[in-house]
Amino acid sequence: MAADTEAEYRKTLSKGPGQGEAALKQYEDALMGLGELYSKQRRPNELAELVRTSRSTLSSFAKAKTAKLVRQLLDLFSAIPNTTGIQIATTKSCIEWAVSERRSFLRQSLETRLVSLYMVQQQYYEALKLINGLLKELKRLDDKLVLVEVQLLESRVYQALGNQPKAKAALTSARTSAASVYTPPLLQAGLDMQSGMLHSEDSDFNTAFSYFIEAMEGYHSQDSTALAASALQYMLLCKIMLNLPDDVSNLLTSKQAQKYSGKNLEAMKAVAKAHANRSLEEYEQTLSNYRRELGSDTFVRSHLKKLYDNLLEANLTKVIEPFSRVEISHVAKLVGLDQDQIERKLSQMILDKAIVGVLDQGAGCLIIYDEAERDKGYDAALETIEKLSTVVDVLYTNQASLLE
Repeated sequence: MAADTEAEYRKTLSKGPGQGEAALKQYEDALMGLGELYSKQRRPNELAELVRTSRSTLSSFAKAKTAKLVRQLLDLFSAIPNTTGIQIATTKSCIEWAVSERRSFLRQSLETRLVSLYMVQQQYYEALKLINGLLKELKRLDDKLVLVEVQLLESRVYQALGNQPKAKAALTSARTSAASVYTPPLLQAGLDMQSGMLHSEDSDFNTAFSYFIEAMEGYHSQDSTALAASALQYMLLCKIMLNLPDDVSNLLTSKQAQKYSGKNLEAMKAVAKAHANRSLEEYEQTLSNYRRELGSDTFVRSHLKKLYDNLLEANLTKVIEPFSRVEISHVAKLVGLDQDQIERKLSQMILDKAIVGVLDQGAGCLIIYDEAERDKGYDAALETIEKLSTVVDVLYTNQASLLE
């Protein structure tokens, strides 16, 4: 049956678009129908070839219609897993074709798509190089809508690289550009999602939660199920980071959670329970049981690592509190973790001044000192010296003016 359908589509395409609206519509339907068939059958090479061979015919179409059909064909790759490489090659090929045909709008759209693909492949240098060229061109043309999209991508690239100041600056530019043009709901939801993620990086989880609500509602209104589910997962993460287990329970029983229920939300529920119980063993078991759900998202993974570190630190502080000298192996046994891991964490806590003490690695012990009370005389002396320095500076300035 599928083979017959494919043959029928190919027969229609071989005849070309023909004359008149009906013939043109029949050609478009056959083109998209064959593309969707390849997508459902997971045949990326055939889909890439279809994109390549159809371009010569599409050259005779109106520019807007051509751009729409090319984008729709490329969108069909998203239903086929592990095709980022072939998507990049096909998109590059389409960009070269758009340049040769002098279709600037289509080229900009395809280059924006290519940036997103580079990000999936973690090719951030190539993404930034493309973004910088697009930004110069779009600012000159004053194309606000595409500019917003590219600036949002720029913010995401810098966030992935760990450059928070530049990520915030790019997002601010995107929001400024968006204020002067109608922003489609999906793009607005993307801006809200990115705002929430950047506020989370600053540990401002209350503000982040508000942005994630806006993002989820935006994605929900556009039937973007996967993105809406991600926004809901991030909302739960914010409540966990704020140590509000009751709010987590309320969210999980809400209508949104029921609509987007799945293993991702089950994983967050298990994390919340382990965190509420202050159980490292339960927490590690949860991370192991839901490895794919909690490890595939970079944002979730990084914050769960911080949560684990905080939980480990709290457990260690509680365990060593009664001691002035304790064997590291004994601490590891009480916490239920590997001795080397505990030793590294204790070293970090000492450097961060969370513990006042030293590690005697020869004896395998942690020696804890009583925290000495700060001598207020030092503070008074420093304050006096600072005031004297100000007086000397003023006298020097006055003397210099007299000499003039």
